[in-house]
Amino acid sequence: MQSRNNVQSGSPEPETPELWRIAVWVALVTLLLGYFLQTPDGAPRAELAYSVFKEHLRAGEVERVTLRGQEITGRLSVPADVGDEVGSSERFTTIRPPIDDPDLLDQLDRQGVTVTAHKSEPPWLLQALINILPWVLLIGLFFYLSRRMQKQLAHSQGMFGFGKSKARRYHRGESGVSFDGVAGLENAKRELADIVGYLRHPDRVRKLGAKPPRGVLMTGPPGTGKTLLARAVAGEAAVPFYSLSAAEFIEMFVGVGASRVRDMFAAAKKEQSAIIFIDEIDAIGRARGTGLGGGHDEREQTLNQILNEMDGFSGHEAVVVLAATNRPDVLDPALTRPGRFDRKVTLDRPHREARRAILAVHVHDVPLADDVDLDRLAARTIGLSGADLENLVNEAALLAAREQAERVDASLLDRARDKIMLGTERETRLSTADRERVAYHESGHALLSCLLEHTDPVAKITIVPRGQALGATEQVPEEERYNLPESYLRDRITAMFGGRVAERLVYGEVSSGAKDDLQQATRLARSMVAQWGMSDQLGPVGYRQGEEHVFLGREMAQQRDFSEQTAQLVDEEVRNLVRALEQRAEKLLSAHQERLRALARRLLEREVLEADEIGSIVGPGSDASDASDTSTGPHTTRRQPLRRT
Repeated sequence: MQSRNNVQSGSPEPETPELWRIAVWVALVTLLLGYFLQTPDGAPRAELAYSVFKEHLRAGEVERVTLRGQEITGRLSVPADVGDEVGSSERFTTIRPPIDDPDLLDQLDRQGVTVTAHKSEPPWLLQALINILPWVLLIGLFFYLSRRMQKQLAHSQGMFGFGKSKARRYHRGESGVSFDGVAGLENAKRELADIVGYLRHPDRVRKLGAKPPRGVLMTGPPGTGKTLLARAVAGEAAVPFYSLSAAEFIEMFVGVGASRVRDMFAAAKKEQSAIIFIDEIDAIGRARGTGLGGGHDEREQTLNQILNEMDGFSGHEAVVVLAATNRPDVLDPALTRPGRFDRKVTLDRPHREARRAILAVHVHDVPLADDVDLDRLAARTIGLSGADLENLVNEAALLAAREQAERVDASLLDRARDKIMLGTERETRLSTADRERVAYHESGHALLSCLLEHTDPVAKITIVPRGQALGATEQVPEEERYNLPESYLRDRITAMFGGRVAERLVYGEVSSGAKDDLQQATRLARSMVAQWGMSDQLGPVGYRQGEEHVFLGREMAQQRDFSEQTAQLVDEEVRNLVRALEQRAEKLLSAHQERLRALARRLLEREVLEADEIGSIVGPGSDASDASDTSTGPHTTRRQPLRRT
């Protein structure tokens, strides 16, 4: 198990007696002393009711009494045969009632009882202790808190430890990860190999006149392994590793973040070689002075301190700063310029071979059945990140444990994949009419995808409700594309209208189930018209369509670079394109209604149809088999192969 220490460590001071313990002993001694002062002889006394005391007095069994306020103490001369009435002691105490008893003194005088009177207040020594004790406790508490505050200030460079860095420090070789333990990311590992070489042999770089790198900025979607790769660099270089999130710099007090930055860099510079890893650096590294997103004094001071510290590296300090973010577009230009973060490493979602390697790493300790094909599973997980693949294997193992299976088979992996991409199955079931409508809707998507030439092959259709989806049509691309041809985009939009058109052909009306299809089709058509120059009316011109982030304050401040007439023309072209492709979808489905109905009937019977069954119903000329992929494209998204109702 990895040990984590604070950035600064020092030898503990010698233990000294705590003042609060002394105060407790003083209080106990005071209470005991007060008790013995109230009972000087220290002998036990029997508690008597006042009426019993009067009976003993009338019987002449009272020798002497002491009056102190309402309390009466004294001694009895009790014969042996009645001694049990007051216990084993002849001493007694009783309390006079609040009503005056004028005959008491006369009875005492007639019986010859010796009467002694004392003041009702306690002895002066007891009064002094009672008055002094609270002050002793308060003074002891004050010195105790003062001493604790002094210790914290001595170790933290700030009040109550606010200014101390919260970075976790991993000692040499304690990161527990190397490049061999990181599957995929070969290009990123090659880029970072130079950093490892510099940290291992910094003098070799200096002798050649090369400037050592200051920082490395790793960018990529969530779950692609940025943090894991940073730990692997520390493991390969065998140097101390300081890790924290950028959000841990920020506190409610201005200046605390800058103090923590100074503390962390000072600790790292004391090492011969070290790595500082700042995760989610966009939390403090956003562009300054950008309206809605700027103006935070604490964040900007922290960012300024990081910039100053990175500028302050001297030639003999082998310290490298690694930073990770999935929002490189919002970072301040001063942070990303050369001299600060000299290198930028982009981590993409893994391609097919990388997914196969990642799955092999995660199933290393999982017993697999003979029917598990990792190549097939890698082909069907396009768009999933490394964290998603790890979660997929874990979900399959949990399903196997729930069903008391000894091994994880292919069906469990498929169920885990559907759970991750579509969500958990709903407990509520659809009515017969809704199931039939969803079946025709998904059959429309699947049939058009099989009929069109440039669409991705269909791998599965389901009408089992999962998450927010009532049904889904899964398409597995033959390859992960870098570029999207116009023919592919047109066929893709046409297939998106398959569900809506199928409902209209069968029921004579449409439903709300095509909401997601309409949104995706409209978004894709607008990109074709306004950004990718695929409109004859607008020509090869790109029109910006709200690409800036609102919280940066840029989109609100910049003027639109095209006229209202052009905007109207863009809307008209998008509408015409979408309508033309919908009519194309309707024409195709109208010509193949028998296939549509046959596919829907089989889907109603089975609820889930795989590629082979779909191909047997649709007929020759369609390809619904699993496909492989070879590269990662910028337009591929995790949810892209799925159609949801």
